[in-house]
Amino acid sequence: MAQEATPVRTARLGRTLGPEPAAVSGVVLLLPGGEPVSGRRSAPVLATAAVRALGRRLARAARDEGLAAHVVHYRCRGWNGSEAHLARDAAWAADEAVRRYGDVPVCLAGLGMGGRAALHAGGHEAVNSVVALAPWLPEDDVAASPEPVKQLVGRRVLIVHGTNDERTDPELSFRFAARAKKANRDVCRFEVHADGHGLHQYRDEVVSLTADFVLGTLFARSFSRPVQDALAAPPPLGLRMPLAAGFGRTLHR
Repeated sequence: MAQEATPVRTARLGRTLGPEPAAVSGVVLLLPGGEPVSGRRSAPVLATAAVRALGRRLARAARDEGLAAHVVHYRCRGWNGSEAHLARDAAWAADEAVRRYGDVPVCLAGLGMGGRAALHAGGHEAVNSVVALAPWLPEDDVAASPEPVKQLVGRRVLIVHGTNDERTDPELSFRFAARAKKANRDVCRFEVHADGHGLHQYRDEVVSLTADFVLGTLFARSFSRPVQDALAAPPPLGLRMPLAAGFGRTLHR
């Protein structure tokens, strides 16, 4: 399939979500979903809105910690094969966070194709954690190199996937997590029973889980017991951890 021509553009960071912190102690970069092949500008509006809403919740949860949350606006919305445009833009965004805020820890948090971008760019020296929600990962192909995992060594990684996702295969994220866990024990994966790609049915639980993880990695807060257990458990237990209904109702309020 021929790829669309990609105009020369630059990525950018959106405005800080939530109140502007007096002093920034950590950064979360929010990576919207995209498309396998496209030269169209930026990400779809709904995809951007989904990560922006997550960023606002994270900013509120960390209002006393000095969190700067930014949506990453891509040059174009396509991964585009070996060009891996979204991953390159995620790495640029981490560079930009360092330029703006100095030596502070960075978390890459992506949804769908943005999840794949976060995982690819997780090796950036400023990144200490990665969140991939319903990540879009390619089918296993004996003729192609597998998705890389070694860049995630030394990072904490959270993957969340709905078991009824019909857009991105949850089994592929499990296989990826299993390979990543062999290289890096600080990998966990939660399954959201009967939820789909947008994780709408358990949105509050997913946001609370993400906040628990992000604030724990960026600001050394204690993880909740389910996250501790998932990180400590050997595969497959820690990679098929069920996300309980009601998770987080008493967390980060």
